[in-house]
Parts: sequence; structure tokens; C-alpha cells
Amino acid sequence: MESISDRQKSILDFITRFISDQGYSPSVRDVVRNCGISSSSVAQYHLNALERKGYISRGREISRSIGLTKRPGVNAIPVLGTIAAGQPIPVPDSDNWTALAEESIEVPHEIARGLEGVYALKVKGTSMIDALIDDGDIVVMQQASTAQDGETVAAWLKDEQEVTLKKIYHEKDRIRLQPANKDMKPIYCKQDDVDVQGRVIGVIRKL
Repeated sequence: MESISDRQKSILDFITRFISDQGYSPSVRDVVRNCGISSSSVAQYHLNALERKGYISRGREISRSIGLTKRPGVNAIPVLGTIAAGQPIPVPDSDNWTALAEESIEVPHEIARGLEGVYALKVKGTSMIDALIDDGDIVVMQQASTAQDGETVAAWLKDEQEVTLKKIYHEKDRIRLQPANKDMKPIYCKQDDVDVQGRVIGVIRKL
């Protein structure tokens, strides 16, 4: 997506705040009045630029038709379902990790960092609470088939047909999936029973 000028960013920020506060789109006059712009024609110029660059959408014959698409510094990523942070829960099959997303969320660019294969999962359970991942949070994942010891991963347990969120450790001929909750015990698996599906790169807390 193309970069935008400081004036266009201030207009985009105003549109975002206005829609959040009012529940509907601002008019061109609202943009002129609140963004220190001299005339409607100047406002139209900047709105056209934001639309051309993909940040807003507009209906030509409709009043208050400005809609947000993407915002600078923000990435939209797919939410691919729910993962257990507790005892593993069954899922239909491992192919669902690449199925169509049930929704998408916006995350700061600092989390996604321009990486490929980034997606999100809703967390169910409290086994990772000491790692600041609680029930109801959303974890931002990067697709990966390997992980370093101590990384928090989405682990697919092939024999059990279950998936879980845990810290991974490789121990001789087995893998330890370690919860971050002193009241819960680790899961021990054969090495060929575990497939890493992704690693956690960020957490979004649901308040």
C-alpha cells in the first residue's frame, strides 16, 4: 500500500475517530471543519488520494459514504479458529489450519512485522497464563514447522488428532509440551507424534 502524507494521515485518523464515536461516516464538511482544511475542494483532493491508495472507500452519490479499508501501521490477518491452552481439544483435521478464515482482525505492524504466513487463533484455557496468555486472548502466529526450545507453539498431536498451545522442548527421544501454569502438568509425546503448526509472535488481550 502506498504511503500517505501527514495531512492525509491526520484526515484518516479523524475519519477513524469519527466513525468510532458516532457510528456513521463524516461528511466532507466535517473533514474541512475538523482537519484545518481551507475548502471542500482541498478535502476532496485528499479523500480521493486516500481512496486511490486503498485506505478508504466512497460511494459517489451517497452522503456520508466514507468507509475505512486499511489504516497505516496496521495489518489485517485471518483468524483461523480456536486453540486450547489447557488440555488439548479435538479438531476435525490438520487441514483446517489453512481453511478460509472465520474473520479477520487488525494488528499493529510491529506485531506482524511484514512476516509471511501470519494468522491468529483464539485461546481457550489457562495453561499459558504465566506466559501472559489467558483464556479469551488472541495469539498471533507465524506458520512454522520447527521451533526452538522454549518457544510457544501450536502443536498438532497426530495420534490423538488434537491441537494445543504450549512451550516446546526436545528431550532425547521425546518432546515435552510445557504449560506455563504451575497447577498443570506437561504433556510428553514421541517426536514423530508432534507437528509444529506455528509459533506465537504476539498476544492480543481481550478486555
